[in-house]
Amino acid sequence: MLHTNLHHVLSKKGHKQVLEENENVMICCGRMGSMCIPVYAAMTEFEGKYPHIKFADMEFDIPDAEVIRNAPECRAFMGLPFVMYYKNGKVVKATTSIQSKEQIEGILNEVFK
Repeated sequence: MLHTNLHHVLSKKGHKQVLEENENVMICCGRMGSMCIPVYAAMTEFEGKYPHIKFADMEFDIPDAEVIRNAPECRAFMGLPFVMYYKNGKVVKATTSIQSKEQIEGILNEVFK
């Protein structure tokens, strides 16, 4: 399990459940590495600012993370983390690699108006 203060998605079943229970979801699939930690930190900061969005993490190396690793939207991704944005259970945006708080906030405002 990742050492963040975010909601942890631990399985395919948990992934499905978080999407079914929340209209707007951002899941960061990664490791505790230098490219991922800034994204987790931004997500933690945004939890209070965007209560209508569920922020969660998923460990990249667990077998069940294939729901994100093998998603068509991630096919060409090379760098961690893989970040998925879902609205009503459907992918509305997917990004890869390190992102600044400003970049993440821009996406949140764009896809979760």
